[in-house]
This record gives sequence, structure tokens and C-alpha cells, in this order.
Amino acid sequence: MSFASELRKVPPAGKTVAFTAATLGITYGYDISNIAGALLFLPADLGLNTNQAAAMATSVVVGQILGAMLGGVVADKFGRRNSMLLIAAGYAIFAVLSMLAPGTATLLLCRTLLGFTIGLSVSIVPVFIAEAAPSRVRGGLLAAYQVATVIGVVSGYIICWLLSFSESWRLMLGVAAVPALVVLAMLFRLTETPTYLMMQGREREAAEVLHTLEGDPRRVDEELASIREALSEQSERGSLREMFSGYLARATMFAIVLGFFVQITGINATIYYAPQIFEQMGYVGNTQQLLLPALVQFFSLIAVVVSMNIIDDFGRRKVLLSGIGVMIFANVLLVITYGLGGGFSGFYQYLGLFAIVIFTMGFTFGFGALVWVYAGEIFPAKYRALGSSIMLTADLVANAIVAQAFPPLLGAVGGTGVFMIFGALCLFAFLFVLRFAPETKGRNLEDIHRFWANGAKWDAQIR
Repeated sequence: MSFASELRKVPPAGKTVAFTAATLGITYGYDISNIAGALLFLPADLGLNTNQAAAMATSVVVGQILGAMLGGVVADKFGRRNSMLLIAAGYAIFAVLSMLAPGTATLLLCRTLLGFTIGLSVSIVPVFIAEAAPSRVRGGLLAAYQVATVIGVVSGYIICWLLSFSESWRLMLGVAAVPALVVLAMLFRLTETPTYLMMQGREREAAEVLHTLEGDPRRVDEELASIREALSEQSERGSLREMFSGYLARATMFAIVLGFFVQITGINATIYYAPQIFEQMGYVGNTQQLLLPALVQFFSLIAVVVSMNIIDDFGRRKVLLSGIGVMIFANVLLVITYGLGGGFSGFYQYLGLFAIVIFTMGFTFGFGALVWVYAGEIFPAKYRALGSSIMLTADLVANAIVAQAFPPLLGAVGGTGVFMIFGALCLFAFLFVLRFAPETKGRNLEDIHRFWANGAKWDAQIR
């Protein structure tokens, strides 16, 4: 049955909770693309060289890594809902401070702090959605975070294009506060997740929340019993040491490697530096350098909406492998484009654009949607926030490597060499997923940890 059909059966409160949480992805997406526009004007205004300009993109990622590392601790200490309120408010504040920064050092600090709030969000939001969403639509609602992220990316490019006529990189960065404030207002309507309430011993409140999310009293009783059993089987408080011992080590290592592959395969290089890539391909001028990336992201939005609608029916593994396969094919086309179409005119110019489009679509269809799904699903309740934090930290470490290394690497080995490297990494990612990724569609969250305890196999009791 389709995601849309199943979603219609979910009570209004359940839809509102998950979709509102997912909208935090807009702030993440907007920041990915608005720095691409700002980098067209920021270096000349502040007198930055190539490495310093790259640092403006990387500084946010460094902050994201720190935020992701602490996301699990923050979510367990302050709660999922309160943490998301803190994230939205912090993002708005640091976006405004970035706009007002008097110099390079101050701007780097502000962008690092802004990245910190994003890092918290990418590790906490999947946990919130996974714990609040009914299992039959959980995958689609987790993928909705990527939908919101892509909407943010598209919006960032379009707004940067509109502001490019004034060449105001400050406004490009400051406008980011607007979606954050809108999301902040929406978040006040949310309740805490049932799992977190149960962790705090507030079972009556958890039952009330579950009733508004599920509607069916039988499902409420089943979910409460499942959460209660899972919490009783686990230690009083999950620790980092426990994440790397026993059966949990399997889940943790899978999360780290998958998270690293998501970004090391190069998607954010094609977003942060999209204007420069398109300029190399012969698309010059602010209009082409900013609106063409927006067009690319529009197609990627279509891809992730399709993914969101089929992920709970088609399955996690098939969706992820299909997306990575498309990325491999796109890299082959990019190698051909750079290798044979050196002048980037006529056919090769259009081939390069087509390859970037399908590379991005492949990513959002597979990795882009599934990173949030697996981050929210594969760990037991008391380790879920910490596990999501670990996975997204690995993701962001890879992002920082790509953000800082891409400009000098492109200059050293050219587009042919860069996309050969990305293609090889995509192939390794495909083989890893094929061998190790579990199929979790339709599974009860508290049953998934038994998969890891059973040697990464489903047994008769949890089929």
C-alpha cells in the first residue's frame, strides 16, 4: 500500500508532529545553498584567497560535527521537543549575527556556531520523527526531512539569485533567520515523544500522546508494551562505551560507515561549489550560476518525493541501492564530459548539466532520504539519540573533508580526476550497502535492536 494511502489513516496529530519536525530541514538546506551564492561576492569583499573562501563553507560543517557529537546528550537531557526549540532559536540568532559580522574572524565564528545548531538538528530530528511516527509511515515521514532540506536548498539558490543584483552576501546569510523563526513558531505546537516520556517514567503522559498519534487503542497498548519491554532490557542510561561493545558494536559500525559514505561520495561539493562547477562548464553569469543549481535541486526534489512515497512499500535497501547506482552512472558521464568535452560547448555542455542533475537525483532518492531513516530506526530506545548522533557525526566529518578538499582537488586533478574518485567511492558504498544494510520497513522500532543482537539476522521471532 502506498505511503499516501497509509498516511490518510494516521490521525491529524500524528501527521502534524512528524511534518512539523521535518520542516527543520528547511534551515539545513537553505544554509547549504546560500553559502554557494554568498561565495560569489564574499571573497572579493573580504579579500579572501581560495582556501579562506573554502573555510567559510567548512566552518559551518565543523560546527555541525560538534553539534552532532553532542546531539544525543542534549536530546536525552533536555528532551526531543525542547532541543528542537533550542535549535530553531539558535539558528535564527546566529544567522543574524553572520549578517552583521564586521570581519573574517567574526564571520567564521558565527558560522561555526550556526553550524553547531544544524549539527544538533540533524542528529535529533530523525530521533524525534522515528519515535513519534507510526511504523507504517515512519520511513516516509523520516524521508520528509530530506524533502524539506531540498526545498531549503532550492529556496537558498533562488533567494541568492534575487539578491545577487545587489551583490549583498550579508543579506544572503541573514535571510536564513526567516525560515528558522517560522519553524520555531510551528514547533511550539509539538508534544514530547512517547519514548522519551517513558524514559522519564511518565507513562500516563506517554499513553496520552500515543493516543493522539496513533488513534487506534490497540496500537497504543502494543506500542506502550513494546517500549516498556525494550527499556527494561536495557541499562539505565546508554553510554558511548556501550555503543562499541557487544551486539551494539555491529549497529554502531554500520551507522558510522554508512554515514561517512553519504557525504564522502561528493554531493555537497556539487552544492557548495555549484556556481564554480557550472562556470567551468561554460554557464557564466549570476543568473545561470545560481538558477541552474536551483533547477538541479528542483529535479532532486521530485526524486526525494518519489522516494518518500515508495520507501515504506518498496523497502529501504532497494531504494538506497537504486539511488547509489544512479550516482555511479552520473559519475561515469561526468568523467566522459570532463575528459572528452574540454571546451564544454554544445553536446558536452548539456551532457555535463544532465549528469549533475541525475547525480543529485540519485543522491536524494537514495542516500538523502535513507540517512535520516536509518539514523532514526536502527538503535534501541536508550541508545537512539546517541546512535543517531554518532551516525550524523560521521556524515559531517566526511562533509567537512569534501568541503575543504574539493576546490584544491579540482585544481590539481581536474574534473575528470575528481569525479573518478567520487565514482569509485560510490561503487564502494554500493557494495557496502548490498552486504550490510538491514531491511527495516514495517518493523517495530523496538524489534530492530534484536536484529543486531541476533548477529545482524532476522530470526523467526521477529519476522
